[in-house]
Amino acid sequence: MTDIADTIRETITQNAVVLYMKGNREMPRCGFSSRVAGILNYMGVPYVDIDVLADEDLRQGIKDFADWPTIPQLYVKGEFVGGCDIVTEMTMSGELDALFEAEGIEFDKAAADKIRAANA
Repeated sequence: MTDIADTIRETITQNAVVLYMKGNREMPRCGFSSRVAGILNYMGVPYVDIDVLADEDLRQGIKDFADWPTIPQLYVKGEFVGGCDIVTEMTMSGELDALFEAEGIEFDKAAADKIRAANA
């Protein structure tokens, strides 16, 4: 398990935004992963997508690492942000914009505003 935890730690510290998901950004393999990837894609956020379905040890390892039972899991600058519900709520409230701005992550503010307007 240590090897998986070390791999996860290395990945989230070497990349500004990482999404552990089922499938990948082009072909998510669950609705929750699709929603979070869709938000990041629409907002133009540069991120690394990691398909947990490709490795059962990683799939369980990421759950243990964050002590979070579900996937997807979003990390920004090495910190666990949350899963689908939290990322969705943060997008709708503008908290995700604020986090990206505070961490110097590029994103399309107008696209974020469109998401909120379309779901108001």
